[in-house]
Amino acid sequence: MVRPAAFDYNPETAASNPLQRLPLTEGAEHRDAARREFAQFVLALQSEGVRVCVVDDTPHPPKPDAVFPNNWISFHADGTVVLYPMHAASRRLERRAELIHEVSSRLAFRVSRIVDLTHHESAGRALEGTGSLVLDHVERVAYACRSPRTHPAVLGEWCSELGYEPLLFDAADASGTPLYHTNVLMCIGSRAAIIGGGAIAAADRARVLDRLAASGREVITIDPGQVAAYAGNMLELASWDEALGDCSVLVMSSTARAALGREAYARIAGCVDNVLAAPIPTIERLGGGSVRCMLAEVFGAS
Repeated sequence: MVRPAAFDYNPETAASNPLQRLPLTEGAEHRDAARREFAQFVLALQSEGVRVCVVDDTPHPPKPDAVFPNNWISFHADGTVVLYPMHAASRRLERRAELIHEVSSRLAFRVSRIVDLTHHESAGRALEGTGSLVLDHVERVAYACRSPRTHPAVLGEWCSELGYEPLLFDAADASGTPLYHTNVLMCIGSRAAIIGGGAIAAADRARVLDRLAASGREVITIDPGQVAAYAGNMLELASWDEALGDCSVLVMSSTARAALGREAYARIAGCVDNVLAAPIPTIERLGGGSVRCMLAEVFGAS
């Protein structure tokens, strides 16, 4: 996780992310609020037994979206680190070698190779990490909805390098605007897949839902309003509990928790050991991303 130094509304990314909202307060106020939300979220994760590596953002140059590191980097169980091409030029400033070093030293993650896809930026092609990709690590399927931030050619190269099957589809919000990131509408855990099926284009919907069902997971659908409230932007993490030992915790925001109905929440909660709902309203409102976007999960740490 990256502790924000200059969190702010970013008009460049807002052009393709309608979930971003203009700030209601002066810059210093919402930056302080975002830092408080971040600190409380870290403490909540740690209280659930999740190991957290926090790296401080650098204040210069200002990087308003640095709190969302999962878009520019991913860490894989075989020691692969992937660097991703970003759609917005302002977000390319977030890539820092220091973060890889911190993860390696503090989490004993052994880097075996670095797959650098950033050269695609010069041709205007993007693939924004596990925002663009929702990964089924068991079935080795990479789900991706087409958008200005998710280019099919880069998806194909990623899948070739990492050994995944690409599953590309179209998806849009209630107004017909293409969803900017795949992780807005779907989350894949060990026992369940949560997905905004109605947002997927009719021509693609059955193909996506059938592939998820074939994985043996319980498929739990959420409606467009719940998608807009970040109920698809969740992440299942490994944890440890004194009573349970190794276990799982599903992380969502308080906004997402409030949007889920009783039945949907009960089905979701029944597929994990614990659920954590974290309040991050400032980060969601200005940044247009939720808890999953704040978490660059590390596989292969020891």
